Amino acid sequence: MRMRRFTRLTGEIPVVGLGTWNMERDDRKKAIAALRRGIELGMVHIDTAEMYGDGKAEEIVAEAIAGQRDRIFLVSKVLPKNAGAAACRRACEASLRRLGTDHLDLYLLHWRGDVPLAETIGALEGLREAGKIRAWGVSNFDDADLNEVEQIAPGRVACNQVLYHLLERTIEHRVIPWCEERGVAVVAYSPLGSAGGFPDERRFGELPARLGATPRQLALAYLTRRPSVLAIPKASSTAHVEEIARDVGELDAAVIAELDNRFPLAPWRGLPML
Repeated sequence: MRMRRFTRLTGEIPVVGLGTWNMERDDRKKAIAALRRGIELGMVHIDTAEMYGDGKAEEIVAEAIAGQRDRIFLVSKVLPKNAGAAACRRACEASLRRLGTDHLDLYLLHWRGDVPLAETIGALEGLREAGKIRAWGVSNFDDADLNEVEQIAPGRVACNQVLYHLLERTIEHRVIPWCEERGVAVVAYSPLGSAGGFPDERRFGELPARLGATPRQLALAYLTRRPSVLAIPKASSTAHVEEIARDVGELDAAVIAELDNRFPLAPWRGLPML
């Protein structure tokens, strides 16, 4: 598994980690087994949120990482309704309890709400200074939002988690360049497709067979071709984990150009969300 470093985050992070959105709806034993298999294969970046199943996903993660917390780059998110100064601290403490840990490696504002950003950032900085979180970031922020965050706390925002997959490449226009200029990690959620699901595999042509890879492996390699991008696909079975954990490595320019042609970049139309 390829690893990456970011100046605003601690340690090396695998280019492909594991998401947990809707995992509480899956068979619990199989979901935990999938997470544990992913960890064995080096997918130690695990992403969750208080919103996912009203905390149930965090509890599943806790069971999966028990006894190996020190291996995990653990991420959770606070809802906008809990982004006020005191509420953010309470929400973080609740997530820590559900996750069975004393700190998060990264804590994100799930999306922007009505609470002033300065208040939320003040709470996040307080949590960082108290050792409850090692770094903080945002999710679903466009470049204008990111500019505002950077003005409030220069050099502090460590990550922006955004929708990014082969059929939704909008962030390549503005968001990725903004983050790359500043060493901010871009984490692609739903990297294997969102509302429309994974693309029709016929769109990949003969590329998978030629490269000895599956379409999903190619999709993840394409998204993580940029030095700023990490991906967190969800996988609730060990078979799926084993497929997406296989790193096909850096794609050459000709393959990237062919995928660009098969999955073209649409004009900027604002930041997409699920």
